Amino acid sequence: MKPLQLHEIAEHLESIEETIVFKLIDRAQYMVNGVVYERGKSGFEGNSDKSLFELRLLMQEEMDARFGRFCAPEERPFNSRLPASRRQVSIPNTGLFIENYDLVNMTGEIMAAYRRLVDIICIAGDDGQYGSSVEHDVYALQAISRRIHYGGLYVAESKFKSDPDLYKKLIDAHDSEGLLLQLTRKEVEEKILERVREKSIATQIKINTAIRRKIAPEAIVNFYCECIIPLTKKAEVRYILTRKMQNGI
Repeated sequence: MKPLQLHEIAEHLESIEETIVFKLIDRAQYMVNGVVYERGKSGFEGNSDKSLFELRLLMQEEMDARFGRFCAPEERPFNSRLPASRRQVSIPNTGLFIENYDLVNMTGEIMAAYRRLVDIICIAGDDGQYGSSVEHDVYALQAISRRIHYGGLYVAESKFKSDPDLYKKLIDAHDSEGLLLQLTRKEVEEKILERVREKSIATQIKINTAIRRKIAPEAIVNFYCECIIPLTKKAEVRYILTRKMQNGI
């Protein structure tokens, strides 16, 4: 398999945008339901140390792990000590040069940012729809995480290959700020934000507000601006600083 080109990576990242928009709109159909994030109130006996949300995410990831989901570089789990895959998973050559994908694991920061977002896109209060709320939380979180880690790994590798001498100098100097500056493309970021804004509007044009709730497109745009794009770049820096050199490159 040939290494992915930057335009191919960008196209895949763009395709995940619709998924994220849809999943966030789905979560916004329910109130915040803050109790689902409170430990000791899950309703499960013997699990006083976890919230309903944490249990739903853990059980989802345990199943995903057995199916081999986390063998893919961009699929980073939020939980540790998950079971090994029970099926043989064939992963094509990724073109990545890193021994442990979890060296570029941004899930802690993704989780914190997502929890803040729930309070923005959902109506305050409690509608009792706890199971549905955490179900959509998990689906949204996994889509967001996949987008950030895919960009963090593959975009970084593609950019490194575009000018390896420059990046090696920055790596040798442990210059994180210099790497971040080199990786940043403001014009690309502006295009992403405008595209996300357009998709957020277009997706909700035909929503029947008598039965479905709309969310402000700017809430999703701001989440991209304040979380998804910065964490993707942070993951890119982390990848490049931990990247193994191959044949001097």
